[in-house]
Amino acid sequence: MSLLVTGATLADGRVRDVRVEGETIAAVEESLEPRADERVMNATGKMLFPGAIDPHVHFREPGFSHKETWETGSQSAAAGGVTVVADQPNTTPPTTTGAAFDEKEALAAASVVDFGISGGVTADWDPDSLFDRPLFALGEVFLADSTGDMGIEVDLFADAVARAAEADVTVTVHAEDATLFDESARERDAGGTGEAADADVWSQYRAAAAEEAAVERAVEVGAESDADVHIAHTSTPEGVDAAKAGGATCEVTPHHLFLSRADASELGTYGRMNPPLRSEDRRAGMWERLVAGDVDVVATDHAPHTRAEKDVGLWDAPSGVPGVETMLPLLLEEARKGTVSYERVRDVTAANAAGIFDLPSKGRVEAGSDADLVLFDPEDSREIRGADLHSKCGWTPFEGMRGVFPETTLVRGHVVYEDGAFGDAVGENVRE
Repeated sequence: MSLLVTGATLADGRVRDVRVEGETIAAVEESLEPRADERVMNATGKMLFPGAIDPHVHFREPGFSHKETWETGSQSAAAGGVTVVADQPNTTPPTTTGAAFDEKEALAAASVVDFGISGGVTADWDPDSLFDRPLFALGEVFLADSTGDMGIEVDLFADAVARAAEADVTVTVHAEDATLFDESARERDAGGTGEAADADVWSQYRAAAAEEAAVERAVEVGAESDADVHIAHTSTPEGVDAAKAGGATCEVTPHHLFLSRADASELGTYGRMNPPLRSEDRRAGMWERLVAGDVDVVATDHAPHTRAEKDVGLWDAPSGVPGVETMLPLLLEEARKGTVSYERVRDVTAANAAGIFDLPSKGRVEAGSDADLVLFDPEDSREIRGADLHSKCGWTPFEGMRGVFPETTLVRGHVVYEDGAFGDAVGENVRE
């Protein structure tokens, strides 16, 4: 297939023609002459970005296909301009053995976007068989329990980090120190009902101080083995600062950028996630660090649950929110308003993750790169509605906010999303 995109504005403001031949960007020039055998896509007035890379999703298969599947999750990704996802290990079975990796990879054949599969660590993991597989990363490694109860002790964490360093595999860490959780928050909860008025208790319980302490410990352990450590879903400015001071990279989620404890009453249990929502001041501090360049990646921690699962008491509801389809649209809306530059959005959603996770053919609109491309009208801002999204869970914590959504998404030159319709399942493992 040959495709010519004409007159597209890139993130840095240059207007360029982009030719795609097969699965690769063949040329990026000021002007290219159309060929008789190629499709021409007029992009005048529109912007062309590299496809977003989301290194942190939970597509729930195997074990929880009632929440999400590789088909529905990847379609949601494509509709949001995400062309690479990395699935996390807390499924059933957990991805802690070579056999479990193989089972998940077979299910991922249904994906319309490229993917990676991360390995997990538990007391009974099998590192020999796991590291024999093409891992995207080790982790998220849980330093406190979350969905899947995969929290581990520090000694096992240190051993796992050492094994990852030997294998030259990046370690992604869920950094919360459970010894610093505020158990008295349960007593302050009005009956533990999980009604909207009580939802903020979850943020009090998994206290902000627990993140900073765990990040500091994680980077110390990483330094002992000279490992590449990436801190997942940092939710506090202190966590970001600790990661950077320790030489680690870090990511922040859209829900920690766009939501805060001020939203807890309205969201109820739909706003319960790990780490939890933080104060409005901390949310503003995360934006300051993103704009300044201290945040390396925006990743979603896309973790869908059904409404029935969320509509229970606070202490019984599962943690997690969907987000893979709304990440890039939310950030593009902020770029449209001038809050952040388009170049910064490009970097935190694509270029930086490509560098951190060793994806040299991804994350850039340049000749020789994979033709992972997202075309959008920067002025086409619209309201986000859960009913319009494609995740199987059917809801979003960003209901009523605004986003700029893609018109067309390409994965290695294949049109996988265009004007509301999806293409074939062309996704491939980025490590193979």
